[in-house]
Amino acid sequence: MSITHPPALAAPGERLPEAVQAFRLVLALGQELRTLMDQRLAPSGLTTQQAALLTVIEILGRPSMTEAARALATTHQNVKQLATALERKGFLTMVQDDRDARSKRMLTTERHKAFWTQRNPQDHTCVAQWLSHLDEDETASLVRLLAKAMSSARAARGA
Repeated sequence: MSITHPPALAAPGERLPEAVQAFRLVLALGQELRTLMDQRLAPSGLTTQQAALLTVIEILGRPSMTEAARALATTHQNVKQLATALERKGFLTMVQDDRDARSKRMLTTERHKAFWTQRNPQDHTCVAQWLSHLDEDETASLVRLLAKAMSSARAARGA
């Protein structure tokens, strides 16, 4: 199988270190996948970033905005904007922190659970199709390698 690289990977004749090639490919792939998922979610009025925040809330339990921002490698302000939109849509609620009255915690709602229970099977099938050029072993290797790279990147930013 022939592999084609995105045009922005390197200028003609430019020889890049493999780490830079990997960085550019991961960045380009991330944008492609985000665009595809944004298109799938658009009829529901959600974005991939909003879905990512909901996933983080599910994983962390009752995170503060600061904890969610750290997990998503974004700003508190960005999480606040996402959370406000999701609260308006009925996907999460913000409650006062039991230990710090200045802080709010985010919780997903029953609407959120019902929405994803209905959507997930079709969305998971689409994601598998987007990565269908990889066999099972390659997909498992990709997961391991990306997890390793994520660990390294988080360490570099002190997370």
